[in-house]
Amino acid sequence: MTPEEFKQLLSQKEIHLSDHQMEQFARYFELLVEWNEKMNLTAITEKKEVYLKHFYDSISLAFFEDFSTNKSICDVGAGAGFPSIPLKIVFPTLQVTIVDSLNKRITFLTELVNELKLEDVSLHHDRAETFGQKEEFRAVFDYVTARAVARLNVLSELCLPLVKKDGFFLALKAAKSEEEIIEAKPAIAILGGKFQKEVSFELPITEDERHIVVIQKKKETPKKYPRKPGLPNKQPIK
Repeated sequence: MTPEEFKQLLSQKEIHLSDHQMEQFARYFELLVEWNEKMNLTAITEKKEVYLKHFYDSISLAFFEDFSTNKSICDVGAGAGFPSIPLKIVFPTLQVTIVDSLNKRITFLTELVNELKLEDVSLHHDRAETFGQKEEFRAVFDYVTARAVARLNVLSELCLPLVKKDGFFLALKAAKSEEEIIEAKPAIAILGGKFQKEVSFELPITEDERHIVVIQKKKETPKKYPRKPGLPNKQPIK
């Protein structure tokens, strides 16, 4: 996907990018490639693939959810900033909080945010398990996202405590996750969430499949969750 195709295909989804926003994405790509030579940010560095599999893929969340009206989003394990930074470029009023366990990635994201002159972006070097225990971050976000390979029951325990009541946890998956959803439903209920739907679609050009698991926060997460760091992975809620 070329930058021109990126802009055109988004406009077909009623997302119209300005010249300034296109310049921000161009600079994002340049910094991603530059920093990737010093540290492992992504295996995808070819321009057409970055625009499709990182930028467009991240923004695809906005095809199904509304980020246009001063919403807040917490991106857990954002890595090189996906999906939250592309969403922030498209929706400048979006309030973004990023949590990542590797300080080098936070250093990259700090330079990226400064270079792109993005406001209302908060970066935290922390583990998701400990971040979710901090009172100032529990139940405060409209959306919490995770584009991670962990199973849904684990991701739910890390992310749902951060979601405000009636907000949403959005898990981005590359494959259909019916088995994971069934496995995770008891944990989701204990944590105050309710499975809403799984949205399936294909990326343009490559037709790679993508899935978004949508979980709504219906009640407050019990205070005893999340547990000690490492436990969600070793002993998931059943």
